[in-house]
Amino acid sequence: MPKNQFQRMIFAFLTVVVTVHAYVFYSLYVVNGTTLMEVTGAGSVLGAIRRQGGVYMFGHMLPIWAIVLVEFLCAYILENVLGGPLSFKLAKNVFDPASTHPVLFESAIICATVGIMCPVMSFLAAFMYYPYYAGFNLLTLLANWMKLVCFNLPFAFFSQMFFIQPLVRTVFKAIFVKRHEKNTKRRVVTE
Repeated sequence: MPKNQFQRMIFAFLTVVVTVHAYVFYSLYVVNGTTLMEVTGAGSVLGAIRRQGGVYMFGHMLPIWAIVLVEFLCAYILENVLGGPLSFKLAKNVFDPASTHPVLFESAIICATVGIMCPVMSFLAAFMYYPYYAGFNLLTLLANWMKLVCFNLPFAFFSQMFFIQPLVRTVFKAIFVKRHEKNTKRRVVTE
């Protein structure tokens, strides 16, 4: 797939764009949607978010676009610094990339990435969405973290394995195969 640092950053960008939107939707609608509607008396999750003045993050109500932006920045940085490089190394420790079927090796990378990114992003989320109005307690933070890992890990695994990564890989191949074909045609014409 990605062959150099630029391509790895584009691949991470595409992955994080899809992933963050999926997780914000999952968190707001699936995990917390019913509670938001019950507390505000709204008939829809979006209506409930509007009634309460946004989504609670860092002790303040923020609009959804701000939530997506903050989570995108955190996830993109972590994917490039920690998730991507470490997941490749972990998969390479188990499988030889040269002799392993590409689908199996890519699946190993996806599993390793989920195993790294889900706990890390869940910890950041536990910190960002902590109920600071109640005072800070380390045990509450750790309990919220474990709760988020339990909610997010199954969704992370199945969405990455069967939806997000196949989509991102298809888009990535469409972008870079076309570019590679154009460069190859130019070389053939000039020679």
